Amino acid sequence: MILLLGGTSDSLKIAEALNENDLYFYLSVVSDYGEKLAAKLAKQVIKGRLTVAKMIDFIENQEITLLIDATHPYAVEVSKNAMAACKQTEIDYFRFERPSLIAEEMLIADSVKAASIKAREYEGNIYLTTGSKTLEEFLKYLPKERVIVRVLPTVEVLTAIDKLGLTTDQIEAVKGPFSKALNRELLIHNHAGVMITKESGQAGGFLEKINACKELDIPCVVLTREQVDYPEKFSSIQNLIDRIKER
Repeated sequence: MILLLGGTSDSLKIAEALNENDLYFYLSVVSDYGEKLAAKLAKQVIKGRLTVAKMIDFIENQEITLLIDATHPYAVEVSKNAMAACKQTEIDYFRFERPSLIAEEMLIADSVKAASIKAREYEGNIYLTTGSKTLEEFLKYLPKERVIVRVLPTVEVLTAIDKLGLTTDQIEAVKGPFSKALNRELLIHNHAGVMITKESGQAGGFLEKINACKELDIPCVVLTREQVDYPEKFSSIQNLIDRIKER
């Protein structure tokens, strides 16, 4: 049996591929929204945050022999927990990660603080498209009155943001995907002087954001991924499926 750690569009595509190849799996998600999407593709969905101990219990109780980590590229702690659980239970760990699209001309930063310092160099509103999880940390370093944040329109997210003191004019709750044209219009509408985004890859709409900024001559600061030494990593779903069948 396979345990697939989800929460990304990639994980849903992997779930679809597993179904097509008659490979049985559990799909793990964190949010209510993720559970709704997962239920369309997986017969067995588990919801909730998994600590190392919880993962170990689940692996042993459900006789899991392979864990596929398709969590978000920035959910590094989840990946580290998964690798630790696999090591202790002596099962295979496969990481699926979108290929990097970073180019030399981009303004890159390796931490929230560094990205904030770069963004503060520019005038106008700071259009933050890094999601809700790092928002509190960003607000430690950014002038709050200049921040416009784009997040998913879920109750969980909006409740968390409400506690951070942003006004309704500073919160853009909208679900993607976002085309280059839509990103362009949102940047104009919000009087953005600079964008901060994550290196989310093609599936995360990264290039659409970068290209919209280029057209408007708006600087875009890219928060890069933490480099993790994964034991076995894939960026092609077909290669992942082929490797599973080889086991």
